[in-house]
Amino acid sequence: MTAEKIKEIVSQMTLEEKASLCSGGDFWHTKAVDRLGVPAMMVSDGPHGLRKQKDEGDHLGVNDSIVAVCYPAGCATASSFDRELVEKMGQAIGEACQAEGVGVILGPAVNIKRSPLCGRNFEYYSEDPYVAGEMAASYIKGVQSKNVGTSIKHFMANSQETRRMSSDSRVDERTMREIYMPAFEKAVKESKPWTVMCSYNRINGTYAAENKKLLTDVLRDEWGFDGFVVSDWGAVNDRVAGVKAGLDLEMPPSCGVNDKLIEKAVKDGKLDEAVLDRTVERILDIVYRFMENRDTEAVFDREAQHKLSARVAEESLVLLKNDGILPLKKEQKIAFIGQYAEKPRYQGGGSSHINSYKVTGALEFAKDLPGVTFAKGFDDKEDVIDENLVAEAVKAAKEAEAAVIFAGLPDAFESEGYDRTHMKMPESQNYLIEEVAKVQPNVVVVLHNGSPVEMPWISKVKGVLEAYLGGEAVGEAEYRILFGEVNPSGRLSETFPLKLEDNPSYLYYIGEEDVVEYREGVFVGYRYYDKKKMDVLFPFGYGLSYTDFAYSNLKLDKKTMKDTEILTVSVDVKNTGSVTGKEVVQLYVEDEESTVIRPVKELRGFEKVELAPGETKTVSFKLDARAFAYYDVQLGDFHVESGSFKIMIGRSSADMKLTDTVSVESTKEIRRKYHLNTTFGDILKDKKAAAFLEPLYASCTMIESCDTNSAESGLGSSSKAMQDAMMQYMPLRALISFQDGTIDFEKLQQIIDKINQ
Repeated sequence: MTAEKIKEIVSQMTLEEKASLCSGGDFWHTKAVDRLGVPAMMVSDGPHGLRKQKDEGDHLGVNDSIVAVCYPAGCATASSFDRELVEKMGQAIGEACQAEGVGVILGPAVNIKRSPLCGRNFEYYSEDPYVAGEMAASYIKGVQSKNVGTSIKHFMANSQETRRMSSDSRVDERTMREIYMPAFEKAVKESKPWTVMCSYNRINGTYAAENKKLLTDVLRDEWGFDGFVVSDWGAVNDRVAGVKAGLDLEMPPSCGVNDKLIEKAVKDGKLDEAVLDRTVERILDIVYRFMENRDTEAVFDREAQHKLSARVAEESLVLLKNDGILPLKKEQKIAFIGQYAEKPRYQGGGSSHINSYKVTGALEFAKDLPGVTFAKGFDDKEDVIDENLVAEAVKAAKEAEAAVIFAGLPDAFESEGYDRTHMKMPESQNYLIEEVAKVQPNVVVVLHNGSPVEMPWISKVKGVLEAYLGGEAVGEAEYRILFGEVNPSGRLSETFPLKLEDNPSYLYYIGEEDVVEYREGVFVGYRYYDKKKMDVLFPFGYGLSYTDFAYSNLKLDKKTMKDTEILTVSVDVKNTGSVTGKEVVQLYVEDEESTVIRPVKELRGFEKVELAPGETKTVSFKLDARAFAYYDVQLGDFHVESGSFKIMIGRSSADMKLTDTVSVESTKEIRRKYHLNTTFGDILKDKKAAAFLEPLYASCTMIESCDTNSAESGLGSSSKAMQDAMMQYMPLRALISFQDGTIDFEKLQQIIDKINQ
């Protein structure tokens, strides 16, 4: 429907009707206006499958939802590093939505993994904004190719579940722009989601639901977002302030309470009705966008989608350790141990919980192998060591040639609504692994978890396969990787620290009462561990394969460039092993010398490439100014400092294979404003400004006034060097004290004014 037609419909509405459309008709539908033929549209939870509730719904899924296919959660799909595959998954979910009459699916979730403790980390993609943005953009493209909308969430700085509806995320502007915004920015600009969901929390004192800077100034004016903004369910604080700020749709409805407040605000002149009209127009635009593109022939082929879920899982599982034990041989005597071999933990709890079509465990696929036995080992209903179950498992392991232990985090350990308190697995499972390893040297641990865990037993096992929450078909993927039918190709999209205390947010996570300070700034994940030169359990981007890869022939299409140009980088990758495999080629950029505090390196590109044995392929990347930039708060924009940048190709953040450098010239001149308390050193960095001060600097008698020519002064013979060093950090006002009286504050201010012109 055209914008003009929508405006015409809105013009025919009463004030009451317009206000009512700003909230849902029920938990999952927008409101209809029957007299004008305005239909209602259904929205449903996602993002890793369709959670369409059968009845009058509740947000957390107490009521049943329809049977749907559960795909791997965000923690897993991001580990695939496969844009095309994530897009195909989105297409399938969009097809399911069309078949079920759902106009908008609530996802993807792209909040940054600030801490391993966040109870909802399983939904989120990465600690790295580039990865999160690329995955989100691909998912959105896929879903919306089926004329179904997405609702990217949770906007903004929503990195914990504790006190999530009242906490205040205190984040500086640079950190916000470099870490917490870019994934949203990428997705909005490139894939144009139909809707954006604002978060519960406050950001620097203002609730997200009424934050004009975020919802209008940034989202719409800077990034060009043209859909509607919907609240997270129950996130509205001040409804009228929200409308003014750019919050369009309140969900769920407030039984008319907030609708009446909107009406009253218009009548009292506190809310411009034109603002309300625009809000309603944005909602109707999306409603009609879906309704006019309904595919009544769409079919939700659950069996086909189950197979796709298995494929996504196969690409997402990460092989963390392999001391020659994998792949297993099907003729071996193998003990499958652990509850999750039979009934895997494959999804998280809360609003994204899918009523799954068909759940397959690894044991089901191994049932025809005569050498495979099973022992339950533990019960995850509570963390209690059952010596009988352990004894049974130990006996099975002792009689086998190898043992595969399927372990991880129970549902109760991580879920929407609350955070973890530690990074440990249940003690009953750690104990089981230790006991089995005492009698069986060939142990593989398969992990089912939505976030990193500590592994006190890591040195006592030969293999570790990270399955994350791999969706309903995770068991098939596990089986095929364990026995070599599929070569593992997942890579970690987050760092696994050795212990919780190593995490950069450890001291400040959760905060005090409602105040949460993001004191680690831009140093999130590998950015922090690299800077601190800290050992980690497994680094960002890490993952093993059943084959080997060699890198060569790194090329930059130019060695010098301006920040307005594009740098093309290419590298050759060869499979030097004996089986076909997929490599995730990662490109990092380092600013070799910067005037601001920056991470050692940052991921600026990745490509997943499949190679047959002996095959070589060339992988190319294109880097624009943002690849070299930091956010300059004074400038209010991203800025590239002139200088040398290192281009690094690696297999993980800790494993660089090839490096080269490029010199980048900035075309953007930053004119700083100087004042009496600006230091000499800061001004002397600015060549134009320095020209005004050099005569004064040369005549300064700072050291001479301290009788530096005397050996008794204790300053030695390097007085000039000392003067230069001391004046580096001396404010201009101090010049008055170290001159011969020919300059006063008025004259000094005149010089500063000339510099600032």
